[in-house]
Amino acid sequence: MNSKSFWLCLIAIAFTIQIQAQHKSTPPEVSPMPMKPQMTEIWEPEISVITPAKKLGDAPSDAIILFDGSNLDQWVSTKDEAKPAPWKVVDNDQLVVVPGSGGIQTKMKFGDIQLHIEFSAPDKVEGASQGRGNSGLFFQGRYELQILDSYNNRTYRNGQAASIYKDQPPLVNAMRSPLEWNTYDVVYTAPRFKKDGRLDAPGRITVLHNGVLVQNNSTINGQTFYIGLHHYPDAHGDDIISLQDHGNETQFRNIWVRKL
Repeated sequence: MNSKSFWLCLIAIAFTIQIQAQHKSTPPEVSPMPMKPQMTEIWEPEISVITPAKKLGDAPSDAIILFDGSNLDQWVSTKDEAKPAPWKVVDNDQLVVVPGSGGIQTKMKFGDIQLHIEFSAPDKVEGASQGRGNSGLFFQGRYELQILDSYNNRTYRNGQAASIYKDQPPLVNAMRSPLEWNTYDVVYTAPRFKKDGRLDAPGRITVLHNGVLVQNNSTINGQTFYIGLHHYPDAHGDDIISLQDHGNETQFRNIWVRKL
């Protein structure tokens, strides 16, 4: 380094030290521009307005009605998507599984959603453990929230009502008796995948069972399997919601969903 370069370096270092001294890391005692309330107010875009239901549990104005007791127009057979849903509508109010007919699934596909569903075990109590009031609610056709009559009915903890089946047990058992209706209110966050198909973020789910928090933003560890460890399938997007035929005449009513 020649003498000229040396002195230029010294001048640059001195200048940097001077600048740093003028800009201390601690905030000044008196702000040069005092904060005003308006500085932290966000006005645009304005929040969308919807109309909530008059009765808690009923659908708000922006919900998609999947079943209101009148028909099964939003559903098809899981065995054959070209055929109508094979379950029974009873008393213009409720939907009843026809054992052996297979599951049903929505015509529409969904990702992140809020969902409300009401269900009841068969009026006649039969069977035990997994053989009593068994069905299942599948998100994106892959991830099961268990439906089961867990009222005075012991089974494995990650297979009882409100479990993420064979994955996450519920925090508590909030099941009502077979002659009463139960509710699930669900916030479901779909898994995310990278462009190359690898998992980016797992699915997550929050469930209130009869108003009681039983899944608190729980991680879904993969596709539901009866046998074997759960894992994520190939990358996928929005997909169907389905209800399982498990050989029991489980009953459903008031099913609606909101896209998030």
